[in-house]
Amino acid sequence: MNASRKQISSMDFWKSEVDIMPVKGGITNQNFIVDDSGQRYFVRVGVDIPEHGIKRFNELAASRAASMIGLSPAVIHAEPGIMVLQYVDADPLIAKDIRQTDQLIEIIDLIKRCHRDIPSVYRGPALVFWVFQVLRDYSLTLREGQSDWLRHLERLQRIAQQLENDVGEIELIFGHNDLLAANFINDGHRIWLIDWDYAGFNSPLFDLGGLASNNDFSPDEEMFLLQRYYGSAPDSELLKKYSAMKCASLLREALWSMVSEIHSNIDFDYAGYTRDNLTLFDTAWDKHQSLYTKRK
Repeated sequence: MNASRKQISSMDFWKSEVDIMPVKGGITNQNFIVDDSGQRYFVRVGVDIPEHGIKRFNELAASRAASMIGLSPAVIHAEPGIMVLQYVDADPLIAKDIRQTDQLIEIIDLIKRCHRDIPSVYRGPALVFWVFQVLRDYSLTLREGQSDWLRHLERLQRIAQQLENDVGEIELIFGHNDLLAANFINDGHRIWLIDWDYAGFNSPLFDLGGLASNNDFSPDEEMFLLQRYYGSAPDSELLKKYSAMKCASLLREALWSMVSEIHSNIDFDYAGYTRDNLTLFDTAWDKHQSLYTKRK
């Protein structure tokens, strides 16, 4: 029995001996479905991850708040390193699901509820997720760890500063900050938003840019996203800020993967993930430059 299974099975919460089934696909945490006398639960196992700014007190508080407003499954039990959640028989979405108009409308409305409603029920201290500080910290972590990507950092840091300037002043909301397709699950009746590892106060543009960049949105789909979220067509200033934050979300994903190459023990092709996201970032940055940045 590995350490995570042993940790789960030894919990006093269970009524009987439990059946523990690993869930494949996680690239940050270990996830399991646990059957306790015919009652199923979804169990997440993970400690703080300082190199990624993940603090489990924050994830737990955000998960509880999200369940209170109906965005996420309920938190049933928690103790250090483990969170037991209501089991929902649902399938994770993929990018093409996100882009279907009816589901995209539902997802945008979920995001707006996250941004506007979670602060009213969130208990205790909360983190701020400012992507440009995340990028600065990742760069320091990569230098300390002698990453194979060091030769890229000076250029990427310079671009990040330009993007932060282009974002400028922001509206402050409570963001999910990790809108991969797999963090939306569909039970056949509704869509749930899950996995609050990176939750914290942020600009809405980070979630919107991340949703688009993680799910291959076309320009028309991006315009639909912004218009649905804001209730009117975006002006040129909002489009510039959105474009910059979309680039930043892709850069963050690439540097997240670079750091994970050094620090993660999960069996995942982080190097390939880094290359893919750097390619996407370079494409988005070239487009942003052509539209909004004077070349030097």
